[in-house]
Amino acid sequence: MISKTQSNLIKRDLMPKIIDHLPEKEMTVIIGPRQAGKTTLLEQIQDYLINQQKIDAGQLFYFNLDIARHFSLFDKQENIINFIKDRRQNNQTMYLLIDEVQRIKNEGIFLKGIYDLKLGVKFILTGSSSLEIKSKIQEALTGRKKIFKLLPLKFSEFASYLKPTTWQIICKTKTISEYDFVDWETLINDFAVFGGYPRVVSEQNINKKIELLEELYNSYLEKDIVNLLRVKNTISFNKLVSLLAAQTSRLLNVNELAQNTAVEIKTINHYLSILENTFIIKLIRPFFTNAKKELIKMPKIYFFDNGLRNFALSRFEPLNQKADKGEVFENLAASELLKIIKPPHALYYWRSLQKAEVDFVVRKGNGELIPVEVKAEKMTKPAISRSYRSFLASYSPQKGLLVNYYLRAQQKIGQTNLEIITIADLEEALELS
Repeated sequence: MISKTQSNLIKRDLMPKIIDHLPEKEMTVIIGPRQAGKTTLLEQIQDYLINQQKIDAGQLFYFNLDIARHFSLFDKQENIINFIKDRRQNNQTMYLLIDEVQRIKNEGIFLKGIYDLKLGVKFILTGSSSLEIKSKIQEALTGRKKIFKLLPLKFSEFASYLKPTTWQIICKTKTISEYDFVDWETLINDFAVFGGYPRVVSEQNINKKIELLEELYNSYLEKDIVNLLRVKNTISFNKLVSLLAAQTSRLLNVNELAQNTAVEIKTINHYLSILENTFIIKLIRPFFTNAKKELIKMPKIYFFDNGLRNFALSRFEPLNQKADKGEVFENLAASELLKIIKPPHALYYWRSLQKAEVDFVVRKGNGELIPVEVKAEKMTKPAISRSYRSFLASYSPQKGLLVNYYLRAQQKIGQTNLEIITIADLEEALELS
């Protein structure tokens, strides 16, 4: 593997968690969408093992299964077993770093057979998170692996890479006006319009950013959708993605989607399942405790990455010039929440039968509720909607969040401590760790 200069790499918050797991005998499995940075993360892991843990480089082997000569070795289990036996020295732990593991036929059973031989090997695997790899890895390797999800960049990773000095000021100051507001607007605009895929983030030229998004989507369509998941009707699939992009943050109506794509409802549901399990979209379900007053069955639609959402619509105008600025900014908040919130915490939206609505409700593992409202505005003072007040009156949460463009403030509403925050503050304000 060709290692990159560490200073040129985007630092990922997932890295320390993976490092903590490396001493474990379990396989370390990193899954996520294509081009989210899994290969780069493997490079960082290799660098850490060799340069910081002083692992013998002769006991560390990297395979990219998109490369034919690497892939051919994994045609049979005995090839890998013999490879290990021939090269493992002095009872040292051997490290096998395998990129794009989903290309192995029946990868879960294949790896389980080798793992159970206890040959002194630590497996570190990556794979595009398709329906196929999730089912095969999770079912076959029960008790033998830990899965880590690598998604496109969070805002903190994005901002600290592009504008490290500005990011430090963002974290330390109470009001955005205390530092260069131009930098802040640039960061928010770039993240909202082009998203958080690493290659797109590191590219400065806008036209090349768009080309990279096109390449990313076409690669996803060709390798995951057509080759791996055998979806034949790519025209209808693409049309569905565009329709979903246009309906971001709205309630999902499967019947309407079926009519507009001329595809059966069963097929639409199958496509939606694929899009969710490959981390393109997320369908957020409604929160309710009183079915008679609150139960709205339809989920709301969000994209994991704003760049791919905007690519599906071929719309890359600046955030402040977008006719759908509210939907784009709300999707930005949803994307951030989806990267932050992991079990046992959960994410919902709330809507009463009287159509009072809160954009998001975070239910923490201890049962605490945090309502999150999103405003794509340059607020100068808190503005609390009637719907939001309705939720506060019904549930009396200890904390509520109002995410806006740049205002930071606090307000007490009944029993609720309301924090008015920016996208930059969201992870810290949720206090999920």
